[in-house]
Amino acid sequence: MAVENVLTQHIEKTPGVVGGKARIAGTRIRVMDIVIWYEKHGKTADEVVDMFSSITLADVHAAMAYYYDNRNEIEQDFKREAEIVSEMKAKYPSILKEKLRG
Repeated sequence: MAVENVLTQHIEKTPGVVGGKARIAGTRIRVMDIVIWYEKHGKTADEVVDMFSSITLADVHAAMAYYYDNRNEIEQDFKREAEIVSEMKAKYPSILKEKLRG
């Protein structure tokens, strides 16, 4: 089976589902979610599977293969999400932080 076939079996992008971002087929678990746990937090593939009961080991490896093949796309998704978080923090300051200061 060609790599493209394996990836399309495990990874899909659908407009309107999780913002059209690459995700594990049949789930709302984004490739970037897998990348965060595997690459950024150092979890093993088995640990990631244990965290998300609806995915398989093959899904995790396909997500990482997609990430390695499309690193710029996924890194841009991370950047856009960070920008949105910054905008929201500026627009809606933490009420708790204000109470703790007061």
